[in-house]
Parts: sequence; structure tokens; C-alpha cells
Amino acid sequence: MNYLHQHIGPNIILLFTGVFVITLIIQLYFILNIHRRLAFFKPAKSTEPINIPISIIIAARNESENLFKNLPKILEQKYSHFEVIIVNHQSIDNSKDILEAFSKQYKNLKIVELAKDKHIRPGKKLPLTIGIKAAQYEHLIFTDADCEPNSNQWIENMAAQFNKGKDIVLGYGPMIKSKGILNKLVRFDTAWIGLNYLSMALNNAPYMGVGRNLAYTKSAFFAVNGFKSHYSIASGDDDLFIQEAVKNNNYSIEISPETSMYSPAKENMNDWIKQKSRHYTTAPKYPFIKKLLLAIYPVSLILTWICFVSLVQLSYHELYLTVSMFVLYILKWWIGARCLIKLEEKKLALFFPFWDLFYAAFIPILFVIAKNKKNATW
Repeated sequence: MNYLHQHIGPNIILLFTGVFVITLIIQLYFILNIHRRLAFFKPAKSTEPINIPISIIIAARNESENLFKNLPKILEQKYSHFEVIIVNHQSIDNSKDILEAFSKQYKNLKIVELAKDKHIRPGKKLPLTIGIKAAQYEHLIFTDADCEPNSNQWIENMAAQFNKGKDIVLGYGPMIKSKGILNKLVRFDTAWIGLNYLSMALNNAPYMGVGRNLAYTKSAFFAVNGFKSHYSIASGDDDLFIQEAVKNNNYSIEISPETSMYSPAKENMNDWIKQKSRHYTTAPKYPFIKKLLLAIYPVSLILTWICFVSLVQLSYHELYLTVSMFVLYILKWWIGARCLIKLEEKKLALFFPFWDLFYAAFIPILFVIAKNKKNATW
């Protein structure tokens, strides 16, 4: 028995042990029950012909370069019956000229101009609503101007979920790989968010999608009065809306590699923090149970490590503690890596335990920094 053990009371040791056991169980629950669903997810293949007419909606603001680069890849998708609606939201670049040029080449392109007005609220909710009202068809797919489809089967695969009678389809959008530690962090952040919202959806607890790869019906949108209940904040079109619209298993996920929509990652920390700060504005409006589910994993992970290190320092059952942590991290590696591979982050999967711990410690710090910044506008 070492010096620390002699001078710390048994009640403190018992407390650390109790917390360690509880947090270890929580970690195992997330790994073996929640994350496992995504790790071993195998979508049912549909053999029925897919002929649902689709409206693609993109809200774009000063996105001339991205529209020029990415729009043809959407307009030339391998699908029989679809339109693409671009809501040109108060742009002051040459987006209008580019869109008009494309409209002469692609007859299924519809342009909706939203003139500059100081009274328009920040965010995409108004242009998205205008796009939805302008859509010719019931079934809608959403993405962003800076997104690039991974194949010409994006629309077909998303529409296949509508073919199964679903009203909402949660897709996925990875970040484009580049050099640097920030790119790896942003990619892991994106993959971790994807791992969580897709796993939760598979566990009948959907709470968000991503606006760069999301689909739903007009009926689902208007059934909850669109974005009315959270129109006062810029964000929420892909999480608060989803929480209101999902009901009676009316949703599905679509994560085949051919359906991914790739986006460029932020290239400096300040821009990324601004982006995160905008996303965090919706968190206070989440139901308590969803806040708890999202917070309990990182909190329990940090507490597990604190208790483990403390008890080892006290020379308290080091063998049992070490074996417990070893088993936990073998399971984390196995399940977490499988999830990341499904989300097209094979290289990050190799170091999943490191990223898992680093992210759990880093995100609370980032949250505090982001909350102290002025909310970004769109």
C-alpha cells in the first residue's frame, strides 16, 4: 500500500470505484447497444423500379465558384425524372449569370431569385421554404452548393428510401481529405456526429440529419408548419425540424458510398469554431432526454479515465482496472473502427481510441470558446 492509499480514506476510494464501474457500464452500453447498430448495419436492397419524381433544392448565397464546379454533377445525375431548384439567396457575386447560363443547357434547372433585403433573417430557413413551395414534386432532396456527389447514383439511392414509403431520409456527408491535423480533426468531428445521429436513428431515437444530404416530403414539412417553431434562430433546419417531423418510424438512413455528398473542410481553426458556434445555437432547444444522451457518452468517458488513473495511483486493484480498460478499448476499436469505415474514414478508424478520447476532452473546450463567439450568419 503506497503513501496515497494510506492518506486517502476508504470512502473516497469507494466513490472512485463506484464511478468507474458506472461510467464503464455506460461506455459499454453505448458501444454494444447504440454504436453496434451502425457498425453492423446492412441495408435491405430494393428490387422495385424507382420512378418517384424528385425535386432537388439548394439554397445558395454568393456560391458562384461552387455552383460552376458542382451543379453539373447534380444536373447530370443518372435518374429519370427530377428537377433542380436553386434559390439564389441575396447573392452579390455572379451566381445569377452562371445559373442563367446553366438553365439554357439544362431544362430541369429552375432558378428562384431572392433579392437582397435587410429585413430577411440570417440562415437558410427562408430560402429553403421558398424552394419547397416552388418545388413541383412531393419528394424533396436537399444539399448545399459546396457539396459534390460521390457518384451519379445519389438521387437514385435517396429516392429508393422514399420507394419504401418513408417520409424522411437521413443521408451522410463526409469532409474532403487534405493535409494537416485540423483536417483530421474536422473529419473526425464530422464522422463522430454522423456515427451518433445515424446510430441513434437506428435505435429509434433520431435527432438530426445534415443539410448537405437530407430528404423529406412536402407533406412532412407542412405537417409541422415547416420551420415555424424555431424560425427565430438561424440553425435548426436539419435537427430541430427533424425532431418535430419524425414519427411512427417514418424515416430511414442512406449511407451507401455512392450516396455520400462531400464538402470541403474548414481550413483554419477560427472558421471552424464559427461554424461550430452556429451549430451549438440549437442545443438549448433539444429535449432534455436528447441532451442527456448526447452528453453522457463524453462525460462518462472522461470520468472513466479520471477514476482509472486515480485508482491506479492508489495501487487499488490495478490488474482488474487495467484488464477492464483493455477490454473496453478493444471493443471501442472494433465497433468504432467499423463505424468509421462505413462512413468512409478508414484512415481515421485505425486510431479511433485516440481520437475518441481526444475529442471527448477537446469538444467541451471548443463548446465554451464557440459559445463566447458571436453567432455566425449565413
